[in-house]
Amino acid sequence: MTGARAADKGTIPEFQGGSLQGYRRISTPASTIGPWLPEGELGAAMAEGLARVESALAQAVGSEHAFISEAAGHLMSAGGKRFRPMLALLAAQLGDPEAPGVTEAAVVCELTHLATLYHDDVMDEAVVRRGAPSANSRWTNSIAILTGDLLFARASDLLADLGPEAVRIQAQTFERLVTGQIMETVGPKPGADPIAHYLDVLADKTGSLVATSARFGARFAGLDESLVRELTAFGEEVGVAFQLSDDLLDIVSQGGTSGKLPGTDLREGIATLPALFALAGDDPAEARLRELVARPVTDDDEHAEALELLRSSAALERANAVLAQYADRGRARLAGVPAGDVRDALSALCDYVVTRTS
Repeated sequence: MTGARAADKGTIPEFQGGSLQGYRRISTPASTIGPWLPEGELGAAMAEGLARVESALAQAVGSEHAFISEAAGHLMSAGGKRFRPMLALLAAQLGDPEAPGVTEAAVVCELTHLATLYHDDVMDEAVVRRGAPSANSRWTNSIAILTGDLLFARASDLLADLGPEAVRIQAQTFERLVTGQIMETVGPKPGADPIAHYLDVLADKTGSLVATSARFGARFAGLDESLVRELTAFGEEVGVAFQLSDDLLDIVSQGGTSGKLPGTDLREGIATLPALFALAGDDPAEARLRELVARPVTDDDEHAEALELLRSSAALERANAVLAQYADRGRARLAGVPAGDVRDALSALCDYVVTRTS
C-alpha cells in the first residue's frame, strides 16, 4: 500500500551529478545506505545507526517456526534502500540520536513499509520484487497477505513500548495508507482532475509513512515541536517525490535498472503521472501515445512503441517538472533546520530523488 510498485533494488550506484559533489556511499551494505549521505562523522554515525536497525529488523522478522521466519524475512533479505529508517535516523541526528525509542521507531517504519509490500504484490499480481520472486508468486496470495499481517503485528508490538502517542501517530498513518490504496482502486470521482487525484493518492500511500519516519526520528530525539512539524512536512514532500521518481524510472530505466522490467506500469494499465499528462493533452502529434496509454499495453510491439513515445514526450517533461517541484518544496521546509551536515544531507536527498537512477 505504499505505492512502491517500483521494487527498491539492493544496489545503489555512485551518483554522477554535480550538485551532490562530495557525497559518497558509506562502506556498509548497499541495501542500507544512500549515495546522498556525507563523509565524516555524520556518515559514520548513520552507518552505525543503520546497522542497529538492520539487526533489530532481523530479530523482528524471526520466529520459532522456520517457514514463518523465511516468509517474513523474504523481502527484508532481498535488500531495499531502507529509505524510511534512514530518514528517521537522520532527523534524530539533530537531537539525541541514541535516545530511547529512536532505533525502535525507525524499525517500526520499515516493518510497516515491508508489510505493505507483501499486500501490494497480491493486489498488483506482481511476480518480482527487488529482483527476487515476490512472496505471492513464491508461495501463495494467502501466505503473502498473512505475512504482511504478521509484520504489522510485530510493528505494533514495538510501538506498544513507545507510548500511546506513538501508537496514535502510527494508527493515523496507517489510516492514510489504506485510504490512499482505496482511492487509487476506485479512481477519481466523475469530473474530478485525475492528476490531482493521483498526487493525493501518492501523498497518502507513500508520503504519509515517509513523513512519519521523519516525525518519529525527530520526536524521539527530543527536538522542539516546531522543528518536528517542519521535518514531518519535509518527509511528506520528499516521500511523494520519491514515488514520482519511481514512476518515471519505470519509463526511462534501461534493462531493469530500476529493479523491475521497464514499462511494467504500462503493461498493467496503471496510469502514472506521465501517462496521465499524455491523456490530458490534445497535441495531434501525441494521438497515438494517448491511444496506447489509455489501456493496458500487453502486446510486445505496442509496448515498445509506447515506451519510445513516452520517453520523448512533452508529458514526460511535465512529469519531471512536477517531481522537481516536490523536491523544491521539501528543500524549502529546511529553512528552519539548523545549518550543518544534517541540513546539507537532507538537501542532498532532495537532489537525489530527482536524479536517481535506481
